[in-house]
Amino acid sequence: MTDRSAPDVLQVVQDLVNTLNIETGADALAAEGGLVAFLSEHGAPDLVPVTGAAEALPELQELREALRAVCLAHTVRDAVSEEAARALDRLLARAPLVLAMAPDGGVALRPAPGLEGIARLIALISAGIATADADGTWPRLKACEAHDCRWVFYDRSPAGRSRWCTMAVCGSRAKMRTYRARRAGP
Repeated sequence: MTDRSAPDVLQVVQDLVNTLNIETGADALAAEGGLVAFLSEHGAPDLVPVTGAAEALPELQELREALRAVCLAHTVRDAVSEEAARALDRLLARAPLVLAMAPDGGVALRPAPGLEGIARLIALISAGIATADADGTWPRLKACEAHDCRWVFYDRSPAGRSRWCTMAVCGSRAKMRTYRARRAGP
């Protein structure tokens, strides 16, 4: 099976969007301790104290769904909805970035000094997206085209035209529906 995990700079984006299972409705962020667990898994256990998790959850869920919309736009090669673009503009603006110079002269985007909580996490996500956009890998982070899935995967195919998270499940179902529709006739 092909590796569908995103490169390191986009891994947190993929993991965030995949905290909601569209088919079952299970939301790992909304589960008890889910947000704190997500932050701990991504090296940021101190970003949201347990008492602040409830206030941060709706904002992170909104970011998750706006990012899913962008990933789906990557899949279907269409524009991002205005609603998702506005949400991302608003949410990402809260998390400014700075250009950091490395001793070897290289540069990287980093969260601005003083950012805490969810704003710092969003800045890390923004830096990853900007880095991936600069190297051309951002459009390869896609959402499965299956309406009952929308799982985010990284398209490693040579042509970059994958449409489903897995051909064995979602791709096979879609092709079978198309086949049956053709056989049924007009």
